[in-house]
Amino acid sequence: MMTAGGFRSTVIWLALAAVVASVLGHGEDLDRPLFGPPGSPVRLHDSDPGLKKALDFAEERYNRGSNAMHLRRVSRLISATKQLVKGIRYTITVELSNTQCKKSTMLRTCDFYPEAEKLKTELCVFEVWDIPWQGTSTLLKQKCQPKVELEQDETPKVVDAPANPPLEQESVELIGKFKEFMVRYNKDYSSQEEADRRLRIFHENLKTAEKLQSLDQGSAEYGVTKFSDLTEVEFRSKYLNQLLSQWTLHRPMKLAAPARNPAPASWDWRDHGAVSPVKNQGMCGSCWAFSVTGNIEGQWFLKNGSLLSLSEQELVDCDGLDQACRGGLPSNAYEAIEKLGGLETESDYSYTGHKQKCDFTNRKVAAYINSSLELSKDEEEIAAWLAENGPISVALNAFAMQFYRKGVSHPLKIFCNPWMIDHAVLMVGYGERKGIPFWAIKNSWGEDYGEQGYYYLYRGSNACGINRMCSSAVIN
Repeated sequence: MMTAGGFRSTVIWLALAAVVASVLGHGEDLDRPLFGPPGSPVRLHDSDPGLKKALDFAEERYNRGSNAMHLRRVSRLISATKQLVKGIRYTITVELSNTQCKKSTMLRTCDFYPEAEKLKTELCVFEVWDIPWQGTSTLLKQKCQPKVELEQDETPKVVDAPANPPLEQESVELIGKFKEFMVRYNKDYSSQEEADRRLRIFHENLKTAEKLQSLDQGSAEYGVTKFSDLTEVEFRSKYLNQLLSQWTLHRPMKLAAPARNPAPASWDWRDHGAVSPVKNQGMCGSCWAFSVTGNIEGQWFLKNGSLLSLSEQELVDCDGLDQACRGGLPSNAYEAIEKLGGLETESDYSYTGHKQKCDFTNRKVAAYINSSLELSKDEEEIAAWLAENGPISVALNAFAMQFYRKGVSHPLKIFCNPWMIDHAVLMVGYGERKGIPFWAIKNSWGEDYGEQGYYYLYRGSNACGINRMCSSAVIN
C-alpha cells in the first residue's frame, strides 16, 4: 500500500492528459479529421504568432482577476505547446512579475522593477482555448504559485509543467482517496514503484475529472471510477475500439425506412422486456460484439416473444471480418452472423474475454438474422425508430465515460470529438431528467459502472457522435 512517505518522494505534475481532439474545419465537417487522429501536443517556439496572442490573452485575464495594485507581465517563457482541438489549445508555463505600472494607467510600456524583491515573481500554468474562426478565446486553466528562488550555484531547470507538490493536507487526502479506491475495486499492485506510478496517474485523473465536471453542460457527476488508475492510452487500449473511427473500413449498409409515427415523449425498452442484464466485456475491446448481440436480443424478443442472452464470445472467436479484442465494426458483425447461420446462447458459448479457437455449432443456433440496416443520423428520427422497432446498436466517443459516475453527461466537444468514435454500446431508450433530454445507453463494463451499468448522454446535440453509427439487425 502507498504510504505518506512514499508519496512525498514522488513529484506530482499538475497537467491534464491530452484530450481526444480534432482539426480545423468548417460547417458540418468542423470536427472531421483531415489527416488522421491528432497526436501529442506540439512544442512551440517563442516566435509563434498564435502563442503571442494566447500569452497576451492569459496575461490580460490574470490582471483582470488580480487584486494587486500593479500590472504583472510575463517575465520568462518556460515552455509552451499547442494541440488542435476544434480550435487550438495552448498550454503555457511562464513566470509573471510585477511591473512599475499601476493597473489604472494606460501606458503602453511597463518596465519591470530593477529590485528582485519587488518583482514578486510567480510560476504560472495557463491553458488557453482559441477558436480563430469565431474570434473567441477561453481561459480553461490558471494555476500560479510563488516562485522559489534557487541557490546561487544551482542551475535553473526548464520544465514542461510546473512541479507543484500538493500541501501536506492535500497529500493525506489524496492518499486516503487512493486507499479507498484500492479497497473498493480490489486493486493490488506488484511493487511499491508500481503503486507510486498508479497514485500519480490517479491524481492526474482526478484533475481531469474535475475539469470535465467544471465544464459539463448537463447534470453528470464525474470522479473516481474503477478506471481511475489507468492512463488515457491504457484505458483506450484495454476497453475501447479504435477501428470504429476508421471510416474507410466501414462497409455500406442499406438505409432503414423512417419510423411510421413520430417519437413519443419518452421510451425505454427495459420497461417492455427487450433488454437483457448488463454484461462485462473485461479488458477486451469487444464492445462491438456486445452492442450487436444486445440489438439482436431485442429484435428476437420483439419477433418471437422470448428474451435470450446471446453469445458475444462466438463473435470474438468466429467473426473473421473483425479483430476480436483488438476491435471490430457492427456492420461486419451482422455480416459474420448471417454467414455463420446465427448466434448461440451465452450459456452454450460462454464469454472468456480473449480470442479462442472457433467452437460454433450450427445445431445450437438460438437466434438468426436476415439482414441489417443503417439508421438516419437525425436524433429525432433515431428516437422514433427506436420506440417503434427496438434497441439500437450505436457508437460514440467514450473519453468522458472513463470518469462518469451518474447523471446526464454533456461534455464539451473539446473533450468529445464526434468523429473520434471509439466505443460501441446499446441505446435502449430516451427521456428527460429535470428538463435535460437524454439517451439511455446500456454499456458493457459491468453493473459497477455508472448507473447500474448504464450511461446517460445528452440528447439533441449529436453529443460525442452518438448519431454517427446507428444500426440494427433485421429478423423477418
